[in-house]
Amino acid sequence: MLRGKTNLLSLLILITVVCATEQKFAITNKKNLIGPVNTFSIVALDPESGAIGIAVASKYLAVGSAVPWAKATVGAVATQSYVNTTIGTSALELMSQGKSVQETLEEVLRGDPGKEWRQVGLVDRKGNSCAFTGKNCMPWAGSKQSKNMTVQGNLLTGPEVIDSMINTFDKLSGELSIRLINALAAGEKAGGDKRGKQSAAILVVRANRGPNGLGDREIDLRVDDHHNPIQELARLMRLKGIAVKID
Repeated sequence: MLRGKTNLLSLLILITVVCATEQKFAITNKKNLIGPVNTFSIVALDPESGAIGIAVASKYLAVGSAVPWAKATVGAVATQSYVNTTIGTSALELMSQGKSVQETLEEVLRGDPGKEWRQVGLVDRKGNSCAFTGKNCMPWAGSKQSKNMTVQGNLLTGPEVIDSMINTFDKLSGELSIRLINALAAGEKAGGDKRGKQSAAILVVRANRGPNGLGDREIDLRVDDHHNPIQELARLMRLKGIAVKID
C-alpha cells in the first residue's frame, strides 16, 4: 500500500513538473513572438573597401530599429520574422571572437525556444555568409547566398523577390550603399512583402568612417513610416551626398 502511494505521489510530482515546464515554455514563446518583422533584407560585404552593410524593407513600423546589426571589421547580421533582437548583438560578439558564420548561427539559435519562428542572415568580414529560416516563418520564406552576401525574406510574394535582389546586386559595381538600395528596390518591384510597404533602412559600417572619423557608422538611415519608404530612403541618401538613383 505504501509503495502504491509513493508511486502515485511520484507520478503527481512528475506531472506537475512537466506542466510547469510547458507553461514556462509557452510564456517564453509568447513573449518572444510579439511583433513579427515579416520583411526582406540583403546583407553584404564590399571586399575592396571593407564596407559591410544591410538594406531592409517591410510592412512593419520602424524596421530599422529591429533588423540590422553590424560592426566594422567583424560582420553584419539581419534578424527578422518573429524577431529576437538579442541575436544581433550576440552574433557580432561571437564573430568578433573568431567564430565562423555557421558556428555563430548555430550558437545564437541554440537554446532559443522560438528559433523555428526566426529568420537570420549573416556575413562576416571575409564575405562568408549563411542564413536560417525557421520552419514556422510565414510563407513564402527563404534565403539565398551569393558571393559576399546573403538575401532573406518571409511573408513574401514568392522566391522571385530574393532572386531579383541577388541579380541586381551582382550586376552592379561601385559603392556598397548604392548596390544595396538598388537590390532592395528590385525586391519590392518583384513583389516584396505581401502586405505592402511601410518602412525601410540602410546601415553601412566601415572602420573610422563614422561622423568626424570616429566610430564606424558610415551610413545609418531609416524611414519608419512612409507610403513609399524605399524611394524616401533614396532621397535621404542623396541628402547625405550619395548619388543614388533607383527605378
